[in-house]
Amino acid sequence: MEKLKGIFTAIKEFLLLKIYDSSDIHITIGTLLTIIVSLVLITYLLKLVRKLVTAKLPEEDKNKFESIFGFLKYLFYILVVITILHSSGVNLTVLLTASAALFVGLGFALQYLFQDIISGILIILDQSLHVGDIIEVEQKVGRVFEIRLRTTRALTRDDKVIVIPNHKFLTDSIYNYTQNHKTTRETVKVGVAYGSDVMLVTRILEAVAQEQKGVLKNPKPFVLFDDFGDSALLFSLNFYISDSFIDPKIKSQIRYKIDAQFREAGVTIPFPQRDVHLFQQTNSPIGPEGKN
Repeated sequence: MEKLKGIFTAIKEFLLLKIYDSSDIHITIGTLLTIIVSLVLITYLLKLVRKLVTAKLPEEDKNKFESIFGFLKYLFYILVVITILHSSGVNLTVLLTASAALFVGLGFALQYLFQDIISGILIILDQSLHVGDIIEVEQKVGRVFEIRLRTTRALTRDDKVIVIPNHKFLTDSIYNYTQNHKTTRETVKVGVAYGSDVMLVTRILEAVAQEQKGVLKNPKPFVLFDDFGDSALLFSLNFYISDSFIDPKIKSQIRYKIDAQFREAGVTIPFPQRDVHLFQQTNSPIGPEGKN
């Protein structure tokens, strides 16, 4: 019994050995070991929680939650270290006071970083954005291919990658073409000369849309007589597609076909015209009353 008691005493003395000692900060081997054990336990606990949460999620959503758990892991690490140091008698006020200037500088530097991280967590949790969504940011259209904790990446129509800070999805107005469904309505506008057969124009436009590959049969394409323009009768051809990412290509093909069909039917697409009136002022020796 005495021998066992001696072993416990030796272990206690070993744990109480001071690694760093000052008037305000006392760090022992026991404190250091407690921190290490706590970090290991938190790591395994978060892994268990992650498995439970993502067990029935699709692979795409699992990847999203990996970022959240990575952020939470480091956050818990910091909280555990601070808590253990405080419970061990370390005066954290001294450390915080000495680091006040550093923390202020870091606060300004990291405010957008944490804003992006919090925004990324909210995006992932409320499912407001998905991989594959087609969005418009700052007049650039792109297809989302990766959602990270701090940034979202999208591929534009000209095969360039646009990196979007996540806070923009909460602070700015972002168009999501496929938030509700993948079908979007697109429009091609055209003007024809005054005096044209408007019913013939309507039939041609509808036929072009119905024959165009990539345009949905249902809902059906339709034509609107928009307005009487300065130089032309204005029409819009409205149609539905299931992939708005290739929208410019489909519109281009439709315009080619409209031009060809109009030429064949004798329908003219006018160019803007302006009437210019010239007034010539003549200098006459005759006075205002017709006398010299």
